[in-house]
Amino acid sequence: MILPIVVYGDPVLRKMGEDIDKDYEGLDALIKSMFDTMYNASGVGLAAPQIGKAIRLFVIDTHPFAESDDEEDDEEFTAEQRKELKAFKKVFINARIVKEEGTEWKFNEGCLSIPKIREDVLRLPNIEIEYLDENFKKHKEKYDGVIARVIQHEYDHIEGKLFTDIISPFKRKLIAGKLSDIAKGRISADYKTRVYKPKK
Repeated sequence: MILPIVVYGDPVLRKMGEDIDKDYEGLDALIKSMFDTMYNASGVGLAAPQIGKAIRLFVIDTHPFAESDDEEDDEEFTAEQRKELKAFKKVFINARIVKEEGTEWKFNEGCLSIPKIREDVLRLPNIEIEYLDENFKKHKEKYDGVIARVIQHEYDHIEGKLFTDIISPFKRKLIAGKLSDIAKGRISADYKTRVYKPKK
């Protein structure tokens, strides 16, 4: 099922996600719907807060990076990296990033909850993460490069953070008007969105 994506301004995007257990009601269907919603919006990751649930769950599929026809992307990724990106599809439950290392590097990021805004974001390239998969099997793994970045971006969502929080104050000031428009529902997206409407 394709779900509406919550956009900037909704308080759920600022909540710390809660851990869940294998008895969480409708979990299998929720995970499937999250993948369906992500693919429909041409995303590479989607976190539960983005569909209105403040829980520690996100899904990732980086294959669009591997299949991009963009000439710049062709130069950016080696054949080995493309192979890795094409194969990377995972569910992360109750994730905790336990280590981030390396020299900060810049990459242009966007977010399905912040339509039509992209900015260069600095992140550390190497991470170590503990998480449960969809079968509640525990994993502790290391990632680097683009895959680490996508994980960091989605992880921020379950921590109540957005990529716009970690860009420079100057850049935040430049996009403040656009963010305000999104929060007020003045947006145009190629997928279904949900704008927060405070109860009167």
